[in-house]
Amino acid sequence: MSERRLIQSRDEVELLPNIMDQGIASAINRAQFHQKAPAHIRIMNTTRNGRDTIMAITHQNATAAMALIYRDVMITATRTVDKGVIDVEESQSWERLKIHAVALVRYMGKGTEGLQKMQNEIHAGNEGVTVLVQVRWVASLNNIHERWQRGVISASSVVFVVKGSKVARGLVKEGINAEGVLYRVAPFRNPGQDSRWEHCCRLGHIQTKSSGKPACCYSSGPHRTSDHKCNVVGCSAKQGALCGHTQERCPNCRGNHIALSSRCAMKTEVTRAAQDERRREPVGRTMRAGGEATGTNRITLG
Repeated sequence: MSERRLIQSRDEVELLPNIMDQGIASAINRAQFHQKAPAHIRIMNTTRNGRDTIMAITHQNATAAMALIYRDVMITATRTVDKGVIDVEESQSWERLKIHAVALVRYMGKGTEGLQKMQNEIHAGNEGVTVLVQVRWVASLNNIHERWQRGVISASSVVFVVKGSKVARGLVKEGINAEGVLYRVAPFRNPGQDSRWEHCCRLGHIQTKSSGKPACCYSSGPHRTSDHKCNVVGCSAKQGALCGHTQERCPNCRGNHIALSSRCAMKTEVTRAAQDERRREPVGRTMRAGGEATGTNRITLG
């Protein structure tokens, strides 16, 4: 039904009329009839979401693109019922994407202007790309900053939102430019049962849902993997690195291997189940204009 969906935006300054939304559909259909529009190009119904955006659904034999041939007619007719309406357009999805390996020194700390600087650079360096929601770090800011200060990481990932599946596919294929750097882009997916928070390395755990108790991915010890260190005198392995002296123990299945090992039967089973689940889902997280979520990483206005 998405190809039959139209979005009518309105000026919030104008007061809402005291009339049922179906009066808008009736006004549009009368106007299209008088303009001798084909009989199938009609509006079946209209609804209004919490932000006073009006969603209109065309007749089952007509698409939104067909109806937009009569765009001016629809706007004029709608304004006889609701003077606040200023435009009508075809509904488009908002796609959430992730940029990998963003250098922290560029966008974190004093004097960098933060990720607002990166958003401005994306607008300036990528024709036709508009970031609709503020660019943000995927992980928590405090966690990233703490690991950066300790020298554990020098880059992290950010998530951003663009309008339209075609734009999103192009960025995933070609990458995105920010201040002369071409970054790799991937669809952003919400955490699933195969997600793993580096703090505890346990499957299905994310930062907002984990118990908070650390566990090492190498030894299952009660510390973060980045704090792992060999106690053997003379070992040259740096803190956070795995060496041959470590007694490997998986924090998930308790097997004699590290958490990321391909030998972990639990990891293999959970990963396969998560992949099957994602294949059954829509391409993205769909959030209608009223905020109803129905998918993975696509937000559909209307």
